[in-house]
This record gives sequence, structure tokens and C-alpha cells, in this order.
Amino acid sequence: MATIRHLFHEMPSDRRRQLTDLAVEVSMPRATRLFEEGRRADRFWIIRSGQVALDQRVPGRRAAIVETLGRDELLGWSWLFPPYLWHLGAETVGPVEAVEFDADVVRALCDSDPVVGRAMYRYVAETVAERLHGTRVRLLDLYGPQGSGLDP
Repeated sequence: MATIRHLFHEMPSDRRRQLTDLAVEVSMPRATRLFEEGRRADRFWIIRSGQVALDQRVPGRRAAIVETLGRDELLGWSWLFPPYLWHLGAETVGPVEAVEFDADVVRALCDSDPVVGRAMYRYVAETVAERLHGTRVRLLDLYGPQGSGLDP
């Protein structure tokens, strides 16, 4: 699981400070809608406690929950890649404590400082890769031969 500690792993302390200075601690009650699929991705979070359900619109039906994120996980990566639109929706499952970042400010920092930029892109890429792997395993469990999604 890619965590904020991993994000800071190879970053010198002055760069860590630049990023943590941008962080805002937030508390969100249960059933808070954080973002909607297709809307502008203008922030992201590192979850400190609680859970957030990611969902996808299904025409004629309720949105389908595709993943649930929890402690130390990155919530939101669409802010880093043009056209900066959310690919999914998100809602808190219960109360959530998180660290929030303004996407425009962090993107500007990444553009101006290659060390921070490389660390951020790597962190987000590893997060996306881990989630893609998890999705593939779930799909194999659902549609593949019995037990094919489980690692031996």
C-alpha cells in the first residue's frame, strides 16, 4: 500500500517540509460526498482514519462501489493528469480524518521542483498500479475459473 511515508521516503527533509506545509487537516462526517465522476479534480487527500467508498455511475441504477479506501491511503489521483477530471465518485463510509492538498498548488510545486515532482509522480503511479492489480484479481475472482484470482 502506497502511504504518505512512502511519498516522503526519498525526499530530502526540506522538500518534505514544502509538501507538509501545504497539507490541511480535515474532518468529514459520514456520508460526505467528496467528488463526482466527470467533475474537476482540484484536490486530493491522504486518509488518516475512517473509510471512503469509491463509486462509478451505472445508467439507470445506483452508483456501484468499486473500492473502499482506508488509513494511510491516497484518495484521488485524477488531479495529477490532464484533463484533471475525476474518474470515479467518492463518499465517506463513516467519519473520516484526512490530510487535504490543493491540487493546483501541489502541481505547481511538482513543476518547479523536480525532486518533489518525481516523488509525487512515482507515489501516484505506484498507487494506481497497486489498485489496478487489485481490480484484476477481483475480476478474476468474479469471472475467471474458480480461484484464479488468488495468489498461490
